[in-house]
Amino acid sequence: MVTLYRAGTSIWHRLPAGPKAVLLAVVVLAVSVLPAAHWWVAGAAAAAALVCYGVPGIGMRCLREQLWATRWLLLVTAAGQLVLQGPRPAAVNTARVAAVITVAALLALTTRVTDLLDAIERALPPLQRLGVDPARAALLLSITLTAIPALARTAAAVREAQRARGIRGSLRLFIVPFLVGALKHADELGDALTARGIR
Repeated sequence: MVTLYRAGTSIWHRLPAGPKAVLLAVVVLAVSVLPAAHWWVAGAAAAAALVCYGVPGIGMRCLREQLWATRWLLLVTAAGQLVLQGPRPAAVNTARVAAVITVAALLALTTRVTDLLDAIERALPPLQRLGVDPARAALLLSITLTAIPALARTAAAVREAQRARGIRGSLRLFIVPFLVGALKHADELGDALTARGIR
């Protein structure tokens, strides 16, 4: 299966998948529920990302890579918020989206997919009474968690290829190859699932 996991020995790598997912989910939720009316919220969102990536073995370089990979999503978010709500909400909400994406990406970067699936499967058996299949639910959640970083990586690859060909700043020329790359990723993921007997 497609994965963004990077081997390492940091605290995040050593934490068990279950507690790590819960901890990062709490950080994401805390950043998400902060009000957008104050400038300090942008600072709090940035601080959350800095603290999460500041541990030895991860570092600011990895954080910069994640932010760079999502720059177009953040640009669209900032532009939309600026038009609809004004400068302060635009800055705050963009910082919040950046923090949420980078913190969520940290789970995919430091956790093997198999470990994450096992952790989710262990947490979901009580839902079997409601007709939920823990294995399928775990697979769905793990795919969802890795989707945004994978698409961000696709967008970065498209932009790098366009720059190499001297194409700059064209949204129209960006969308088509990005969609092709996203669909290719979906096909590869589907083939991987089919090979494992999952339909």
